[in-house]
Amino acid sequence: MNIEDRHAQIVEMAKSRGRVLVDDLVREFGVSAQTIRRDLNDICDQGLLKRSHGGAIFPSGIENMEYEARRRIAAAEKDAIGRAAARLIPNNCSLFINIGTTTEAVSQALLDHEGLMVITNNINVANRMRIYPSLEVVIAGGIVRGSDGGIVGDAAVDFIKQFKVDYAVIGTSAIDEDGALLDFDYREVKVARAIIANARYVIPVSDSDQVRAHRAGAHSASLPSGCLHY
Repeated sequence: MNIEDRHAQIVEMAKSRGRVLVDDLVREFGVSAQTIRRDLNDICDQGLLKRSHGGAIFPSGIENMEYEARRRIAAAEKDAIGRAAARLIPNNCSLFINIGTTTEAVSQALLDHEGLMVITNNINVANRMRIYPSLEVVIAGGIVRGSDGGIVGDAAVDFIKQFKVDYAVIGTSAIDEDGALLDFDYREVKVARAIIANARYVIPVSDSDQVRAHRAGAHSASLPSGCLHY
């Protein structure tokens, strides 16, 4: 198969599925991961797809649709991670929950807890948990990202620094080989650093999509220039 035909098939696959992953394309076409990454870079340079962690997505033009798509990816795995993380958190404690579809799964699993004070920079988490009288929800102030309901910026950092909590539930965009958490938005990194610095125990949560993102090239040397270590 020539390159043009492979590119056309990749675009069609992304259009029908919403997303393609490097690992899946390697198996589909029987070529190396390096070849697939080069294909995706060429296709994205033409504006036909948009690079994402571990692959590419068919551009919808609406960022929150991308976030909803990420929520559906590995949904059962996220739910299992959420339940496992929730078991580590006792009743009657305080915690931070930051931005991410996996951290939202943790917030769902925490709804039967009692006596929690939850501080979050995630509007989706606050909206889910606020209606439970046994949970006290405190939301950070700052810039609200339309794409995912995350609150970022210096105001959010300053707000978080006022608290010292028992636990922090931290999501991430990718994981480096040395275990470092990675993200593209420096504003989100600053918030995450403040959360980690002001929690006694940190619970990082990540599904296998983030692990595959690293295997597919999502590390500090090859991510876009905005990618930073936490």
